[in-house]
Amino acid sequence: KPHPAQYLCYSRGYHKIVTQLSKKCYMWFHSSHRKNSAPPQPKPKLLEELKELTKEQTITGIYNCYIKPAMSEQRKGFLPSIAFLFFLFLISSNSQPVDAIQYCIIGAGPGGMQMGYFLQSSGRDYIIFEKNSTSGSFFLHYPRHRKLISINKRHTGSTNYEFNLRHDWNSLISNNSALQMRHYSKKYFPDADDLVRYLHDYASELNLNIQYNTEITLLTRSSEGYVMTDQYDQTYDCQVVIVSTGLWVPNIPDITGADSVEGYESVSINPDDFEGKTVLIIGRGNAGFETAAHIVGSAAYIHMASRSRIKMAYQTHYVGDLRAINDDLIDTYQLKSLDGQTEIPGSSDDVKFIHSNDKYFLVPADFEGEIPHQELEVGLFFPYDIIIRCTGFKFDYSYFDETAHPGEDKSSKGKYPQMNPNYESTYQPGMFFAGAASHGVDFKKSAGAFLHGFRYTARALYKHLEWRYHGNLWPSVTMPLSDLLYHLVKRINEASGLYQMFGVLGDVIIIRENNTAVYLEEVPIQALGDFKGLTGHEPDAIILFNFEYGKHYSGPGEDVLREDRATGNPLEADLSNFLHPVLYHYKTIPTPQEFNGVGQLPAPTSFHHVVENFLTDWTQRQGHILPLRKFIESVVDSDLREYPPEHCLEIILMYGTENIPLSCKQHFLNGLSISSFDEHIVAKEEAYELF
Repeated sequence: KPHPAQYLCYSRGYHKIVTQLSKKCYMWFHSSHRKNSAPPQPKPKLLEELKELTKEQTITGIYNCYIKPAMSEQRKGFLPSIAFLFFLFLISSNSQPVDAIQYCIIGAGPGGMQMGYFLQSSGRDYIIFEKNSTSGSFFLHYPRHRKLISINKRHTGSTNYEFNLRHDWNSLISNNSALQMRHYSKKYFPDADDLVRYLHDYASELNLNIQYNTEITLLTRSSEGYVMTDQYDQTYDCQVVIVSTGLWVPNIPDITGADSVEGYESVSINPDDFEGKTVLIIGRGNAGFETAAHIVGSAAYIHMASRSRIKMAYQTHYVGDLRAINDDLIDTYQLKSLDGQTEIPGSSDDVKFIHSNDKYFLVPADFEGEIPHQELEVGLFFPYDIIIRCTGFKFDYSYFDETAHPGEDKSSKGKYPQMNPNYESTYQPGMFFAGAASHGVDFKKSAGAFLHGFRYTARALYKHLEWRYHGNLWPSVTMPLSDLLYHLVKRINEASGLYQMFGVLGDVIIIRENNTAVYLEEVPIQALGDFKGLTGHEPDAIILFNFEYGKHYSGPGEDVLREDRATGNPLEADLSNFLHPVLYHYKTIPTPQEFNGVGQLPAPTSFHHVVENFLTDWTQRQGHILPLRKFIESVVDSDLREYPPEHCLEIILMYGTENIPLSCKQHFLNGLSISSFDEHIVAKEEAYELF
């Protein structure tokens, strides 16, 4: 089916008219010559309709732009005309705007495919548009030196799928147990090619609706939503747009001459090309150190520079900061092996790159003239054979017109688009972000830029869309308050979404007046101010459970290996430094204005820290469960202890049924026999053993 844009004289105005003409003529021909078909439309009526369509159009223009180039011979007659009309119908039906697609997802990377999987599970109308010929195409080229920094811990001592996802940073969520990275690589840090193979299988095995080789070149608003245009001028009407293009545009710093130096995206990955060279790398994140580690055995000198100090991930607990797997150059620098680290003085306006006498130099912005002969220092005026820019990537804004532009997030200096805590564009209703692009919500706070984080924010977005556009409440479990403790302990010890997206996603427990609890999983915390609009559930008193690090534990320069780095005393649980569960009680949900960003919560009515545990095993009765039960009891103002039936009977006979423990009221008085009660308790006890 050739595309109309490939033909001469293509005109959008003529094309729309010809589309309607060809459809009417083809349908008339089809109904006239097919057996057992409906009676054909009377020809005079058809001619009237055609005349109405073309009364304001130039028939000569249509002829010259469509009929004349397409027909090899200028022959009159029935068959050539019908053949041409049928051909015209084929090409126009392949290019005309179709009925509005419910969900248009831009990008078939891991984020776009994860959204597609969830939408497909509900039978939603969606298409994933991918500009390349395969899914996950970013990883065909990046990381340049092919080693991922996302862990693939295949053995955890547990067979629990949810728990194991805490230590699997490469697998997307699906109902196919074979689609786990552990089946594709045995390496703790897999090769990028293994991830490409995995993502290809994810798309094909789940039969995701991906339209490849379709690059969206223009996105505009319309009265019904959005209109997307591809490289062939094909248009798509979309009710909702989900942008999942990641970050792939090289972030070129605003330094004079920066566009003349080599970029991470194109630098050679052959170490021999750096044999005996002096190299300056601008940027001291994972890309810069990855590049340095690859050439350290070949280069004579490697110097690294950036505007800010090095941030180590083990100090900040932000996985996007420098990972230990890439920090070889810190070792060679500290052990005095000719490699250097420095900070660029001032701002990017204060320096520039120049090329002189076959060497590259970083010099002050106001410098003119010959390079002075002076004692060599790392950075300024040092003669380099190669300068490599490794300053990261940013979001692609190029295809948004002014009616659909999402705006640039100022806190990330435009690296991410502006968005709300529910991952919707701040300025464009009905436009959402998934995948790495959604990290604008938790920029440098949590794991939202990485697969092991955004697989959960995508699920949260999907749940919100189900409520907003289809009236399906955020999935929940309603339980007697007497069962809440057991459910909560299970989530604390298994939940992966909260564990990876600490401080961003939280479980919300709605406390109802009828002594029941409604449990919602993985709700965006900063969006709780509009709880009804986000989830569909009526707000009430809530308990919010999420994971947090200690407030003063992390940060650049912090000694995270100090002797007093951890506590095991439940009385000092609020001093816990490692990732641990924290619960907040709100008698009423705070307003949207009271939420001020990830890691900053409105003042709660009360709160409770579960003391940290090195093995992330929060099942100790005295250290974890008893203090947690006491907290919940204070919130619901009830005794949550389990009483055997004979004790319940004794309490009722002595004190009546008004003020009895909840377990007696919700189980014994509801017809639970002594034998079945014992089975109920045993089942709960066995649940602990599974942890």
